[in-house]
Amino acid sequence: MANEQKLGNYPKPMSFPVMVFWTGLFGGLFWGTIGYFASYFSFTEIRPNVILEPWALGNWKHEWLGTVISIILIGICSVVAAFVYYAFLKKFKGFWFGLGYGLILFLVVFFILNPLFPGMKPFFDLNSDTIITSICIYIVYGIFIGYSINYEYQNNKVQEKEAST
Repeated sequence: MANEQKLGNYPKPMSFPVMVFWTGLFGGLFWGTIGYFASYFSFTEIRPNVILEPWALGNWKHEWLGTVISIILIGICSVVAAFVYYAFLKKFKGFWFGLGYGLILFLVVFFILNPLFPGMKPFFDLNSDTIITSICIYIVYGIFIGYSINYEYQNNKVQEKEAST
């Protein structure tokens, strides 16, 4: 009885979809900011602002406000990417699936979605620094999303198994 009262004092954990949302949002904001710093220090030619170019008018999109809004939009897109991972890959253990997911996202953005972004050169016209930096950012992003979601999924399975016994 005393043990049950102690457990009742703790807040309920987040539901799994809520955790996926926050993981995706944080991952997009954090790695979008890293992408901004990579462009600021000339590791890549591609700034986060490239996401605004097809839809926003005016020069504000190339200034600090455009950068902040672009990083927020990357965070929102990242939430979608996190839910895609959750839907299809959450059961697979290890970081390799996250790494592969990051590479797939890189290929989708740089080969399939490239025509949507006029500020982004075609893939074969990009310099090697941009390609290598972008691949690395996407890989680490994919590992972050994949490992976070898989860890929580495995943790929830263990807790459900313990609760049922």
